This record gives sequence, structure tokens and C-alpha cells, in this order.
Amino acid sequence: MRKSDQTPDERPARRGPGRPRRAEREGPSTRELILREATALFAARGPEGTSLRDIAARVGIDVSSLHHHFPAKDALYDACFERVHEAERAALAPLVAELRRAAAAGGPPLAAALSALAEGFVDFLEEHPHTTFLWLRRWLDPTRGTGLDRAYALPLYGEVERALLEAAQAGTVRETTPHVTVRSLVWAAHGHVTALAAASPAERERERYEFRLWVRRFLAALYGPAPGGGEPGSGAGDGSDVIIPRTWD
Repeated sequence: MRKSDQTPDERPARRGPGRPRRAEREGPSTRELILREATALFAARGPEGTSLRDIAARVGIDVSSLHHHFPAKDALYDACFERVHEAERAALAPLVAELRRAAAAGGPPLAAALSALAEGFVDFLEEHPHTTFLWLRRWLDPTRGTGLDRAYALPLYGEVERALLEAAQAGTVRETTPHVTVRSLVWAAHGHVTALAAASPAERERERYEFRLWVRRFLAALYGPAPGGGEPGSGAGDGSDVIIPRTWD
């Protein structure tokens, strides 16, 4: 049948002027709503303190509907980490790529790239504080959930560590323990977000200012000019430290 031969009832309904598309009318998918609410509850209570019934109630569905998307709580818990990891990578990947490009040059380019990455990481956590509390709940038991670390934390942080280690091995900086530097900044940033959650509005502004000031000073101490003069990026030491080889599995 030709399109013109269709009766009015047979022709596809046209979207009226200004009428939103179906996806726009429906809003987030049920799966996305489940992940949002599950992330918030896991961050607030941990997996032990959160039931699938709690999550389903927050979404407004029954547990059987939730099981349609996630067959078990462990699968949902993992999916929540995957979701925050994807958001973090999307925000930080360009900054990590710039750091890797700057690592070969060292000096001001590397210091600027590392500072931009640190600022971007802090900005991301401030905008997504549930990321901090989701991870803090996981880290309360260091021996449990290490697979989550390998899948959703170490790859991104490892890229930063590798860039700094390669710069140290190339002689563009004197940083000998990049894994400690990265870990220190990550933990400090999560502590900063925790402090913001407990602070009053006035205290939050001060915390934001002072923490960023500390980050700049911390990085300047490692990657700025050495005391008494010296090449940029030589502030981490006098060059006599030993670089400890690290493997990247």
C-alpha cells in the first residue's frame, strides 16, 4: 500500500507542535532511577544497611521489577560503582591526557597540568559527593571489594601515577613516589568533601578556599622550584632519592 493510500487511522501519529518526544516525556529510565537511588542509599548506609526493598521503595517500584534490571544486590552495587566511575572518567580523562603530554616536558607545563587535574578532581567530587561516600563505605573494609578498586579506581589513578613515574625516570621531575602523591591527594580530596558535608554554609566557603590553597602549595612543594633556586619541577628533592620500580598489571 502506498503511503497516500493509508486511511487516517492507519497513518503514524505525528508529533504535534511543541509536543515533547517520548523519551523527554518519560524522563530517566527505570534502570537509571534505580542506579540513582541505589547509589544514594549505598553511600549513606553501605551495602549491609541497604536492602533491595529499600531501593525499590525509593524508586516507586516493586522488588520483582528491580530484579528485572539487577538480579542481585551485588550486581546492583557493582553497577553503582561503574556509573560513578564513568562519570569521573568523562570529567577527568581530558585532564589526564594533558598531564601525560606535559610529563615529557616537565617544569611549568607539567606543574600546570597536574594542578588543573587536581582542581578538576576536587570540582568533580564537590559536584558528586555521593562518589566520596560510596567509596568511603567500601574502604571501611579494606579486604572486601578489592575487585571494585581494580575495576573502577586503579585504572584512572594508575594513569596519573604512570605519567609522573615516567617523568621522574626521564629526569624532568624528581618525584620518586608518585603512587604516594596520588594516593595522598585522593584521600585528602575525599576528606575535604566529608568536611564540606558537616560544615555550615559559611564554613564550607572557607573549607573550599583553604583546601584549594593547600593543594596548590602541596604541588608547588613537589613540582615547583627547589628552595634557594633551581629548575622548575625540581622541588621534590635533591635527586638522591631512589626511584622504586613499580609494575602495572
